[in-house]
Amino acid sequence: MMANIRKLGLLCALLTLAGCATSLENVLSTPKVELRDMQVVGLGLKSQTFLLSFDIDNPNPFPLPISSVSYAVRLDGQRFVSGETSSEFSVPATGDAEFAISVDLNLLQTAPQLLSIIRQGVREDVAYDLEGRLAVDIPMVPPVAYRNSGKIRLRSDTFLTLRDML
Repeated sequence: MMANIRKLGLLCALLTLAGCATSLENVLSTPKVELRDMQVVGLGLKSQTFLLSFDIDNPNPFPLPISSVSYAVRLDGQRFVSGETSSEFSVPATGDAEFAISVDLNLLQTAPQLLSIIRQGVREDVAYDLEGRLAVDIPMVPPVAYRNSGKIRLRSDTFLTLRDML
């Protein structure tokens, strides 16, 4: 009899916690994440290092402590880069913040078609699609998905060097 009461109590506690998690998800508005800048910071024949800079806008009335970011970037419909990085930063309540991710690629092996997109991006804006998840360091709040698209002009000073090298 006592074991059944304990099981019932545990079940009620679990259901209450599940309800709290669901209500926290509904309270959290999705932040807006945009790709602001993309530049080459390291060149080599076997790999190129890109620095991707992002802006994040928090519409919530409380700060968002971010513990990690997963991301996927497509340029002109072509997969450019994806991954996940530990990035501990906080976005102020109803404010914005910036963060950057460094990625290493081998354009000759992974996607030769990206070379023409990069060359095009120096002369005109290139469409990008961005999606991922922000791991928020708030108890019982699951990662928050984000998705955005826009256009970006690639900085000619760094990409001309890459183009000439390849």
